[in-house]
Amino acid sequence: MTVSKDLKKNVLILRAQIAHHNEMYHGQDSPEISDAEFDELLRKLKEIEAKYPELIEELSPSQTIGSGFTTFDPVTHRVPMTSLDNAMDTKELQAWGERLIKGLGNSAMRFVCELKIDGLALSIRYENGALVQAATRGDGKVGEDVTANILTIGVVPKKLVSKSGKKIPSVLEVRGEVYMSIAAFEKLRVAKQVENEKRISDGKKPETVPANPRNAGAGSLRQKNPAITATRDLSFWAYQLGEVVGAANFLSHSETFDYLRDLGFPINPEARTVNSLTQVVEYVAKREANRHNLDYEIDGVVVKLDDLAQREQLGFTARAPRWAIAVKFAPEERNTILKNISVSIGRTGRATPFAELEPVVLSGSTVSMATLHNREQVQLKDVRPGDTVVVRKAGDVIPEVVGPVLALRPKNSKPWKFPTTCVCDLNSTFVQLEGESDTRCVEPDCPFQRDQRIIHFASRGAMDIEGLGEKTVFALSDKNFVGDIGDLYSLTNEKLLQLDGFAELSATNLLTAINNSKTRPLNKLLVGLGIKNLGPAAAESLARRFGSLDAIIAAKSEQLSEIDGLGDVIANSITKWFKDKSHQAIIKKFRSAGVEFGNVIVSTAPQNLVGKAVVVTGAVEGFSREGAQEAITSRGGKSPGSVSAKTFALVVGDEPGASKLTKAESLKIPIIDSAGFLVLLETGELPN
Repeated sequence: MTVSKDLKKNVLILRAQIAHHNEMYHGQDSPEISDAEFDELLRKLKEIEAKYPELIEELSPSQTIGSGFTTFDPVTHRVPMTSLDNAMDTKELQAWGERLIKGLGNSAMRFVCELKIDGLALSIRYENGALVQAATRGDGKVGEDVTANILTIGVVPKKLVSKSGKKIPSVLEVRGEVYMSIAAFEKLRVAKQVENEKRISDGKKPETVPANPRNAGAGSLRQKNPAITATRDLSFWAYQLGEVVGAANFLSHSETFDYLRDLGFPINPEARTVNSLTQVVEYVAKREANRHNLDYEIDGVVVKLDDLAQREQLGFTARAPRWAIAVKFAPEERNTILKNISVSIGRTGRATPFAELEPVVLSGSTVSMATLHNREQVQLKDVRPGDTVVVRKAGDVIPEVVGPVLALRPKNSKPWKFPTTCVCDLNSTFVQLEGESDTRCVEPDCPFQRDQRIIHFASRGAMDIEGLGEKTVFALSDKNFVGDIGDLYSLTNEKLLQLDGFAELSATNLLTAINNSKTRPLNKLLVGLGIKNLGPAAAESLARRFGSLDAIIAAKSEQLSEIDGLGDVIANSITKWFKDKSHQAIIKKFRSAGVEFGNVIVSTAPQNLVGKAVVVTGAVEGFSREGAQEAITSRGGKSPGSVSAKTFALVVGDEPGASKLTKAESLKIPIIDSAGFLVLLETGELPN
């Protein structure tokens, strides 16, 4: 097949791009594109070379690994540190399985599934039990000597001792992943932001804050000063043996894990040995669904044949073992262009900057907007229109802009300035109250605040008015059919039929939903009012204590503050809200419409958890997540989302969050399982 000049040129361009991004990632710890985008470039090159084998060269990125960039002393790996081929979906994983069958015949196969930690690959060499050298992977043949920095990581054994009394080999090379936990990254990020705030106040340019734990971990490992590395709380998981001299022969990968544990190496507890590719697929699906319950970042699952003899039989390609593959998760981080920065106004007047982006596919959905949180975050991140930015989406979290790719910033770029006036065109100047990070519009007639208050009132966590979403609220607002939440109860079929998209059935359904909301419990009504600082738990306590909205309105601030979980701040917010004349007019509309003010759902459960905060993590058998929390609050307890020194107990179900578990252990908070939770609900006390 004839190869055109244009195709040859495209291959050369692809190779140059991949080589550049390899060096930026492995050598500079400053990637300009996301992992997913890099994978796409490499896959495109491989596809061309597979179709036109005459284009393959020994030094093509498809045949080599990583970067040859070094700033530390070079270390030649005695056994090359190969990369892994990728499977982007179940179909590609199954195709790999078919290649194994072809290479091994119908031999039985066992697989070891390991989490693909988003860190930095490392080789640690021991001679006669003493740690003598640690090196990064580099290009697979030559890495960088980071021995002094690795000595600062507490979990890495400095001297090998067998717990079972096994003989220590004369040479043992252990391979694994250095990473920074999410908790350690947050600690570093906050410290950097505090430093930057001081730099800004001193008139200095802020320093770049690491975009993610992987970049922060890699940068920390490659510090010239080991004392700095020692402050970064790096961690390590061992996952493979390299060169071994003087140890017994191993038959399986599972045996090597047992051996490494015996020598004191940390092995990731999520690793599993399974008997079929079907079980591999199930493991991958489960881990992807629960990837955010860990205190470290993962971007896939590494699948390896367990039998070492079978590995020997299959061998290697030019750059990767045939007996292992990395199954990549859907990307949660991509690079795109920030077209503009705008400001949205919430129901309390809070002005939130957000990024308008060139659309990019992230976690399976197209993202064109992302939050920038507040004025300070825009300044600290120094993102600007025209920047190439890193956009991240974790689970169901709203996408956020992590930061700019400075190497790609346009030369004429200028810092973005927060607007001074609200977009409501009511001549409202933004204000930032003392002690708050938020900037607010304080104009009470701001239409943006009005619309958001109505949207909040109709939301599932409040009055749960089905069919009253953003689009309908905006349409009602444009027609001046609603001026506040009280006007919802005066809507008519005639008015709704004037809205685009509404017919007799949809209008009737919405009016029925609005009418049904009149009987919602008092605590839901309180949440719907949108009183500042009043959340669901406090609203429930308030409803249970006073029994009616009128009693709450009549109560003094001191009486409100006596309720467990309220305090002076919330109590003052409540009394201030009900004293406002516009809010009194809303209550009058509710009363005229027949909204129930005293519908308190009294729990029949024993009030044996009053004053106790019980945190739930993971899936508790027999309960949904909301059901477990409701079981606690219905007994008078609290169910906050995080562990603190005031936590009474942590309930741990399946797939728990590692950060909560770690914090509970450090604070010596009692930890109970599903069975213990049932005892706690029944007795109010911890199980024996």
